[in-house]
Amino acid sequence: MMIPSSETILIVDDSPDNLLVLSETLKPFYKIKVANNGTKALNMIGSGDIPDLILLDIMMPDISGYDVCKKLKSDPLTRNIPIIFVTALSDYANEEEGLNLGAVDYITKPINSAIVLARVRTQFSLLHYQHDLEQKLQERTEEIVLTRMEVIRQLGRAAEFKDNETGTHILRMSSYAKLIAQKIGLDNARVELIYLSAPMHDVGKIGTPDAILKKPGKLTPEEFEIVRLHPIQGADIIGNHHSPLLQMARIVSLTHHERFDGSGYPYGLKKYDIPLVGRIIAIADVFDALTSSRPYKEAWSLDAAVTYLIEQKGKHFDGELVDAFLSCMDQIKQIMAQFSDEV
Repeated sequence: MMIPSSETILIVDDSPDNLLVLSETLKPFYKIKVANNGTKALNMIGSGDIPDLILLDIMMPDISGYDVCKKLKSDPLTRNIPIIFVTALSDYANEEEGLNLGAVDYITKPINSAIVLARVRTQFSLLHYQHDLEQKLQERTEEIVLTRMEVIRQLGRAAEFKDNETGTHILRMSSYAKLIAQKIGLDNARVELIYLSAPMHDVGKIGTPDAILKKPGKLTPEEFEIVRLHPIQGADIIGNHHSPLLQMARIVSLTHHERFDGSGYPYGLKKYDIPLVGRIIAIADVFDALTSSRPYKEAWSLDAAVTYLIEQKGKHFDGELVDAFLSCMDQIKQIMAQFSDEV
């Protein structure tokens, strides 16, 4: 009996027959997951169930394969997943459109099992080669990476000091974010990206006037509108880079104040339109803010903060991520003790 490899393939197709044929073809060699429409596929991936390769139908009733591909390629967490379109559309214009969106290959229906298996094996061979090359490049640029990480930490600390917060805030909230990422099963590289980019969440506050940031009383509507600009200002400070770490940091800055119910800012994104890292950082940042003392408030008790997170499931926060975080209570308490503000 052949044992499947550890590599996972997600098959997305609204046809039960196609799902069956593709699954039967590939499951002797790989781990197989299926989704019968694009929305289910995006929800699976958005919850952290990220495959190594995707076979994606184009013509689906809820959301087209092209739109699924666009969403995945716009997120640093999923942009490098190889996508092979499997479709009845066979003219050159359709093929060109799919490849321009970032797909690595294009297979036409009716499905030929031998061709599918050969194309999939080719993509995994290329992926392994790419990973090996990236590993060698990473070894050669370790000093540059370490320097970049230190710059990010220091910029994050600069923002916290400007906001009357201690440097331990970013240590705690980054650790909380890492806990969530680990708990939902993200790979080590993605966990590390989230952990290292988390300190940049409020870097945009460098551009917010001190009179507003340090105001002891309630902000006026006009002042709050100025504060609401800091995610975009932070993205501008970070800029656009090829570095996955800085790309992640930019998304962290832009999306950590979005809310699961769409009432957040700056864009009012809703549910899984909010990148996974933004949903993670929102929980980590708010939890630490609640349980920490500020010039304008006393620290909440741990029980009160936990109650708030639970009450805000599906409102402010992604409920599945809240559950993942709260299941790590022993580690949460350890982080609070290790990076306490008390001298």
